[in-house]
Amino acid sequence: MKTDIKDMTSGSPARLLLAFSMPLMLGNLFQQLYTFVDAVIVGRCVSANALAALGATEWLTFIMFGVIQGITQGCSVVIAAYFGQKKKDSLKRAIYSGCLIAAVGAAAFTIIGQIVITPMLKLLHTPPEVFALTQTYLRILYAGVPVTFLYNIAAAILRALGNSRKPLFAMVIASIGNIALDLLLVMGLHMGIAGAAYGTVAAQILAAVYCVFALVNLRFTADGAVKEQTDGYDVQTFGTHKYKNVENKTGEAHRMIDGQILREQIKMGIPMGVQNIITAIGGLVVQATVNGFGVLFLTGYAAANKLYVLLEIAATSYGHGALTYTAQNKGADSGERVREGLKAALIIGIVTALMMSGIMVFAGRQILGMFIKETEAGITVMIGIGYHYLCVLAFGFPLLYCLYVLRACIQGVGDAVNPMMSSLMQVFMRVTCALLLTRLIGQEGVFWGEVLAWVGADVFLGIICVRHLEEG
Repeated sequence: MKTDIKDMTSGSPARLLLAFSMPLMLGNLFQQLYTFVDAVIVGRCVSANALAALGATEWLTFIMFGVIQGITQGCSVVIAAYFGQKKKDSLKRAIYSGCLIAAVGAAAFTIIGQIVITPMLKLLHTPPEVFALTQTYLRILYAGVPVTFLYNIAAAILRALGNSRKPLFAMVIASIGNIALDLLLVMGLHMGIAGAAYGTVAAQILAAVYCVFALVNLRFTADGAVKEQTDGYDVQTFGTHKYKNVENKTGEAHRMIDGQILREQIKMGIPMGVQNIITAIGGLVVQATVNGFGVLFLTGYAAANKLYVLLEIAATSYGHGALTYTAQNKGADSGERVREGLKAALIIGIVTALMMSGIMVFAGRQILGMFIKETEAGITVMIGIGYHYLCVLAFGFPLLYCLYVLRACIQGVGDAVNPMMSSLMQVFMRVTCALLLTRLIGQEGVFWGEVLAWVGADVFLGIICVRHLEEG
């Protein structure tokens, strides 16, 4: 059987990055497609207020799920490094330690999420017209945090081993399921925004189950390589841990938790999670400012953000590819290949970003029209606000793609602190623009705050990246 595990320590960096990133890109596209469809169905079949409520949840969703993604990505850096070193036993222990971190995090974050929802919505001055809708959506979404942790750690492990195809298939299945559930729960059963939230959680369950089964089918060979299981249960497998003619099976999972490796993953995962918290803090200040501009502005801004996130997908995929590539080659002690990979990733990213900018400028207005009923009062104002925001984003989009690549490269060499510091730069720029620039140029200050945040982070990350490359 053909294996999807990819050793990125040899071969053309550009070809490897594209081959690895394309399945991730398609998977992320399907993931964002169902959030896009959520917004379209909610906006056209429920109301513009319901679409505004979705927009009001964006940064509160990011602050929770961004932390989850950061922690699991931190675990994957350690896993990828051991894979690059061909250290079979350490690799298995890193996988088990990552799963333990995910389990503890899932329990803690589920409780925290439910506690902070209402106070945070009040703190953000959420408009009264959408407060209850936003609260309902977040309560359902946060209840699914354990499922989100399960999917993210399983997908992160697969990506660390060079497998980007299984997460793609997981997202395809989840997207189709979510769209079907949206049609049933929102349009068919008229459950409103709650139906969209239930559909999203159910989609995460489908993705998590698929990735877990993919992990169960992996086995470790004597030389440290990983293959899909094809010969039954007479070999050691990750998920089942069944053996042939081996005694003392009990307690094996316990011995697979290595304290030093666990600390390595926490050392990587916590800063990466905190990095997303820092980013989200700036976003929450922006959200509070946006909420203060009224429902019309919030609706147009929310619609534009749905397209923005969709066009950002390639950047996140290149980031995952650059992180895995860098971590594996750093583990193999190949500094030259790390430099070649960074150059290839930046070129690929900039070219892709220019294409995405073209979509925003030339098709943005038509796409925004998909989210709002033609009969809604103020539809022209909403679309005008959203399109202007897209044009500003298009101007700086290559900077965003460079940011993802530079940050991933730095994380891949084992530095989780400086990427976190770059998030402070982004927060400073976003908050400054939201609080001060809006007083000078009005609502447009929110739009330019996003681009200026990318500029600040790129400058900082570029300096750090050059320093790491010079050190080899």
